Amino acid sequence: MEQQFRNESTRRRPISAVESMTWLVIPLFNEAPVIRGVVEGARSVFPKVVCVDDGSSDASAAEARAAGAVVVQHPINLGQGASLRTGLDWALGDPEAEFFVTFDADGQHDVGDARKMVELLASQPLDVVIGSRFLDARTKVSPIKKAVLKTAVAFQRRSTGLHLTDAHNGLRAFNRRAASSIAITQNRMAHASEIVSEISRNQLRWAEAPVHVVYTAYSRAKGQSVWNSVNILSDLFVK
Repeated sequence: MEQQFRNESTRRRPISAVESMTWLVIPLFNEAPVIRGVVEGARSVFPKVVCVDDGSSDASAAEARAAGAVVVQHPINLGQGASLRTGLDWALGDPEAEFFVTFDADGQHDVGDARKMVELLASQPLDVVIGSRFLDARTKVSPIKKAVLKTAVAFQRRSTGLHLTDAHNGLRAFNRRAASSIAITQNRMAHASEIVSEISRNQLRWAEAPVHVVYTAYSRAKGQSVWNSVNILSDLFVK
């Protein structure tokens, strides 16, 4: 499977106690070409992965299962927010689980970053760690997308009081308290803003961590960068 979804941080090593108490939650919609490689890379660090197949019309669910993920399926497409809530609720059913990571299905996230975020949760008095592509220089963002994301950040600061640097990053880590208390009622793109609002409403302890968002040839071919920018603007000004 495509090598671009693997990196030095995903080389197999002994699983730590913290990693064994973590579930990765991956919303999944029509990502059959890449999801097996994404799950295999993720499971080299976190053995527990649940993919929520959101009404895919391709072989996404079968590919995720072949890579060792648990697959929960929506019979119809409900949206990413609904998939995250379904996945978190499923993972919370594991009494040994203490940490929960939301992780994209298209190969844009680095499992090494996810590991560092969970380790931060485990070692600091925090409930949530939010990934930010703007805390180091690894992520290359187009001027248009950067302007949209900075607009989203300014909006979130005014509406929630949370001084984030990246308000729409799908790589997040929660402890059990946060995963249980954050309500996600917005099924589609507005869930990202809703999660930030819920962190503020529940007075959860939070921090940001630098992450590398990789805009792959695959994700660019799907037009995700452009459409995500449109969806973020719609989220901010239409909801």
